[in-house]
Amino acid sequence: MLRIQNISYNVEGRPLFESASATIPTGHKVGLIGRNGAGKTTLFRLIRGELALEGGDITLPDRARIGGVAQEVPSNEVSLIDTVLAADTERASLLAESETATDPGRIAEIQTRLIDIDAWSAEARAGSILRGLGFDHEDQLRPCSDYSGGWRMRVALAAVLFSQPDYLLLDEPTNYLDLEGALWLENYLVKYPHTVLIISHDRALLNRSVNAILHLDNRELTYYTGTYDQFAKQRAAQRAVQAAAAKKQDAKRAHLQSFVDRFKAKASKAKQAQSRVKMLEKMTPITAPEDAAKMVFTFPAPEELSPPIIATEGAAVGYDETIVLKNLNLRIDQDDRIALLGKNGQGKSTLAKLLSGRLEKKGGQMVVSNKLRIGFFAQHQVDELYVDETPIEHLIRLRPSEGQSRIRARLAGFGLGVDQADTVVGRLSGGQKARLSLLLATLDAPHLLILDEPTNHLDMESREALVEALTAYQGAVILVSHDMHLLSLVADQLWLVKDGAVTPYQDDLESYRKLLLSADKPAGKDKPKEAVKVVKRATRDQILALRAEVRKCEERVNKLNDMSDKLSKKLANPALYDAEKIGEMEVWQKKYGEVMEAQDRAEALWMSALEKLEAAEA
Repeated sequence: MLRIQNISYNVEGRPLFESASATIPTGHKVGLIGRNGAGKTTLFRLIRGELALEGGDITLPDRARIGGVAQEVPSNEVSLIDTVLAADTERASLLAESETATDPGRIAEIQTRLIDIDAWSAEARAGSILRGLGFDHEDQLRPCSDYSGGWRMRVALAAVLFSQPDYLLLDEPTNYLDLEGALWLENYLVKYPHTVLIISHDRALLNRSVNAILHLDNRELTYYTGTYDQFAKQRAAQRAVQAAAAKKQDAKRAHLQSFVDRFKAKASKAKQAQSRVKMLEKMTPITAPEDAAKMVFTFPAPEELSPPIIATEGAAVGYDETIVLKNLNLRIDQDDRIALLGKNGQGKSTLAKLLSGRLEKKGGQMVVSNKLRIGFFAQHQVDELYVDETPIEHLIRLRPSEGQSRIRARLAGFGLGVDQADTVVGRLSGGQKARLSLLLATLDAPHLLILDEPTNHLDMESREALVEALTAYQGAVILVSHDMHLLSLVADQLWLVKDGAVTPYQDDLESYRKLLLSADKPAGKDKPKEAVKVVKRATRDQILALRAEVRKCEERVNKLNDMSDKLSKKLANPALYDAEKIGEMEVWQKKYGEVMEAQDRAEALWMSALEKLEAAEA
């Protein structure tokens, strides 16, 4: 297992870790979460030994292999498939040696070891990983130099997944993936045979692919069993109980202090007053949880335009002589919330460029409101900010007549306070740069906002703030994102971009997810049609038995709810998190995780029993 014991580390005099400890059991899938700048990536570097600890220890099993996506694959003439295969250094070394070895004994050892590591199926496994990340068979044979940096990051991710290290450390891997690739990665990590530690703010990934959360907060590490949603519930319960305890203690302090102030000068009450002073001195302060400054996005409101703001009829778009999309019959109104679905290369970005005016149509009709203002956000725009200028200087260039107070107010409306406003962009975090780019994209109060992967580099609080801002926004929104949580809360229309066409997708996002995950599975044989069965009405005894089962299930759910409430109160006790009680805390966290899982199963059984009863009584 991975043991982190009382570590301390500072960056430029600012402490990131102070006596932080955690234990990661072997084989667990753990999500590392915390605010932007808390030190998550630094922790990865400490685990890999790239940075020296100032105190404490990090220990791993002997000979444990640590793997992570440190940087993109270089632009060279090596094919994608060969680049990924080379990541298994043992296999590559054995194959090279097998071509020159002459000693029969050594040849036998090499062949035996190649069989042990399943070397002969390696190409198929590497190809499957590359295909899951968006590269078809022809793509895999092309050289790395044919691809941009973002695509080469996918190849680097494929390489580390193929090498299967004992400890897989992934830092925001979905930032380089589309929705399809992110869903594939979720599914792949669930089946990964070794320990995974993943930095992510992707709520869906943290709910589906991990079984524990490691929370970095206030320079300390706390390990929680369960998914992100279970962590959020447990964390909220802890904070509520801690806040209530602090409030109760404050009231008691005030009462004791009032007595002391009133009677300390009276001889008849002096002893009682002195005893209360001692009680105040012995009272261990309970600190109420700090309310973090709420992250916000403030989008300016555009004036209302007559619908539709954009309409196309038989339109086509593409590059040079190549038509990418055709027969586009689309309509966008100012209150639309549209998510674009479809694999990479199908034309989502091409459609976004057409609608934003960055590409001209190549046929058909396209009518655009003459007063329409369009805001466009894409990841490349974050990379194109002026790194040697401050956010204030960016806005002054675009709004030279506005005063500094107004410009600072605009920046504050996107979570960029005084310190960030006066810091050159090159020293801002990825999330801060993304917020600045979002501000620039919405500066003119656009009627249509086109967002291409807007949540990359944003932490949980910023993502939730973006959801709230888009929900309240008075213009149309077109979203391209791998963040299922964002899409599910914002979009009310789904457009599928596929095979040169754009069509409404009638099912929901969960159906689309299942469709993608089942796409690579072999098709099963057609099942023979079942004979029509005569449905018999349930007997009175059967209905009574079903009612008894419903009551039994409901009682089980209520019992588990009581247990989870008691455990939440237990875990909210600050004393439980003292260093000497870390073992006891982990036991209670494990029990809480088990109860939460049992609660989910019990609720599912209860719903199933209710459905059977309703069907029987129909």
